[in-house]
Amino acid sequence: MTRWNYCPQCATPLEMLPMQEDSGIVERLRCAGCGFTHWNNPTPVLAAIVEYQGQVLLARNALWPAKMFALITGFMEAGESAQEGIAREVKEETNLDVQSLDLVGVYDFQRMNQVIIAFHTVCTGEVKLSPELIDYRLYDLPELKCWPAGTGYALADWLRARGHEPVFFTAEENAERRRGLD
Repeated sequence: MTRWNYCPQCATPLEMLPMQEDSGIVERLRCAGCGFTHWNNPTPVLAAIVEYQGQVLLARNALWPAKMFALITGFMEAGESAQEGIAREVKEETNLDVQSLDLVGVYDFQRMNQVIIAFHTVCTGEVKLSPELIDYRLYDLPELKCWPAGTGYALADWLRARGHEPVFFTAEENAERRRGLD
């Protein structure tokens, strides 16, 4: 996680200083020079469970280990709704067109200071991956395994809603699929 060291307004070093908020005194990164406060609010991230030709598409980022596949994700941009953002991300990353989408849920991902807004999308078109992605796989619902982190919980909730009890990677399996990433 990135730590802010200097004020973006006046370049004074930021310090952890006590601050009165509605909930009481909390420490925040503050600038003693101009009073700027770095709130460190979570970043909204969009995720898509992409249903394509009756299967679920999981993709592998070019920087990830060979066994690691996950949902299509991306950052929400200023001026767009979450629905517009996930349709844009799916198009940018896979070249697929979103025909319908439904909210699955909202999930915290504290390790990355993110809040994940997950959707189920039904898509059409021809898969052409962006340079950011190196591979994809299509899975039938019973073949899907969930990972014990933000988007994995979204996938599990979506599977449950469709009458499938989710299966999670064991700790060993998850470590193997992540090997080289940490």
